[in-house]
Amino acid sequence: MKVLHIVTAFQRDESDVITPWMVETLKRFRAKGIEVTVYTSSSRGLGDHEVGGIPVKRFRYFWRRWEVLSHDGSVPEQIKENKLMALLAVPYLFFGVLGLRRVLKAERFDVIHVHWPFPFGLLGYFAARWAQAPMVSQFYGVELRWVSRKMPIFIPLLRWVIKHSDLVVAISSHTKEEILRIAPAQVEIVPYGSPVPVPAEKKTTRGEPDRKRRVLFVGRLVERKGVEYLVRAFKELSVPFPVQLDVVGTGPEAQSLAKLVRELGLVDRVNLAGEVSSEELNSYYSCCDCFVLPAVVDSKGDTEGLGVVLIEALSNWKPVVASSVGGIVDIVHHEKTGLLVPEKDPRALAAAIKRILTDEDLAHRLAEQGHQFVRHYFDWDRIVDRWIELYREVLSRKEKG
Repeated sequence: MKVLHIVTAFQRDESDVITPWMVETLKRFRAKGIEVTVYTSSSRGLGDHEVGGIPVKRFRYFWRRWEVLSHDGSVPEQIKENKLMALLAVPYLFFGVLGLRRVLKAERFDVIHVHWPFPFGLLGYFAARWAQAPMVSQFYGVELRWVSRKMPIFIPLLRWVIKHSDLVVAISSHTKEEILRIAPAQVEIVPYGSPVPVPAEKKTTRGEPDRKRRVLFVGRLVERKGVEYLVRAFKELSVPFPVQLDVVGTGPEAQSLAKLVRELGLVDRVNLAGEVSSEELNSYYSCCDCFVLPAVVDSKGDTEGLGVVLIEALSNWKPVVASSVGGIVDIVHHEKTGLLVPEKDPRALAAAIKRILTDEDLAHRLAEQGHQFVRHYFDWDRIVDRWIELYREVLSRKEKG
């Protein structure tokens, strides 16, 4: 079976950090005998090449210096920062469709798999018709929210893409609900695999009652992450031992968070670590006693599509506390794989953190059950096997007409 993956951006070389989970998925497809090819845009003149043995076909859409629409940041972010970037959208789509002819003349594909179907659902439609192959549309949520809240004029286009897809897939139950608000469809849920390797052994700190406890947050410092409420929760937190909050990440909220920490008198208890190396990040995960994702629905209506950092924390056997919003509920099952709290509620956050820090048996149980859950639910082999099963089902339906 040969599958063409149409994506907005893909690794430019082995050291590139773009969508590492997608690269891992495609490698695992290859290991199971599925031939994969990636079709994406150029980045500053970059042509066809390979990444980890995966063929990457790129289309040129402008002069070299202006081919920056999708790889140095998401398309919405690029357009938001510079409105002139929107002018690139027309040649981007036109040459994207044109470039497909070259690829499809050279090879025959059994399945066309479109990631982020806005705007690439249009490319997927032409590719599927020219290749006479079924079209699979995989939604991640961000493209749905972008259209719904920023560019509602394109909602009919999204409905059209969903209607003309032979298979519609969401990465979480929250994303599935977003799809169904736009158009009726049969939607499968297939998450992506854990982006981090499972440590060979877990570090335990049980039996050390007087030591300093560590609470960890990792992520971009943006409104929808809700870090403000975690900092305020620390002001409410009262436990009989020292506790430190480590906030790892950078973003537009960094200065306002630093100001809030000073105003609340938490300078000695809150460490705004900023950007750290992968080795330092592993150390933060290893040393923390509780991981918290205090996500919210922000002023633009955006929230967590899944919550990948929760997978990372649970992969490291750490108990987690998170807000009951978005795709988080697919990972954190209250009292089973972690603790869920209402969004924007510092007191509820503080109470949940206190439970984990003061009840070692609870913390151990949640960490163990959460670890076992992510190892199963986000297991690469399970996910890849599910994809292959779906490919075969959609091919069978296509053959039957």
